[in-house]
Amino acid sequence: MLIETTIAMTMLSVLGMALLKLSLNVTAPRQWTLQQSVTDAYMSFEKASAQRMTFDDLTSAQSLWPVYPTLATTTIEMGKLPGGKPILGEVSRTRFADPNNLPAKGGSGTAASNPASMEVWRFQSVVRYEVGGRSYLKSRTVVRSQ
Repeated sequence: MLIETTIAMTMLSVLGMALLKLSLNVTAPRQWTLQQSVTDAYMSFEKASAQRMTFDDLTSAQSLWPVYPTLATTTIEMGKLPGGKPILGEVSRTRFADPNNLPAKGGSGTAASNPASMEVWRFQSVVRYEVGGRSYLKSRTVVRSQ
């Protein structure tokens, strides 16, 4: 009777450990997917910021997007995983003038090539983050004109 009970307890313990391992294998990809969703949501926020700010604020000297080759890099918290572990990343922002902008606006256009004095800029945000020891990059670019 004691031997049968010991064998039954051992088998239940092995079965319990196997089921625990299987459940952990199922949750690992879900955390990766969760982090991808959170970083996508943050990049949507970056894109929306570049789309809703006034053109004067975007092109001013105090803009969040400095003129290329200068980068504005900031460490950010994009969200939290279950259990409260933060999802950290680093966002880099810059802006590029269209080559046809007038020289005063960062381009090499002329009155003949740009008679309406259009001003066009590309605002780029790149976020760098790590998941499971691997590094990932995501970027969003917004084109604005005036």
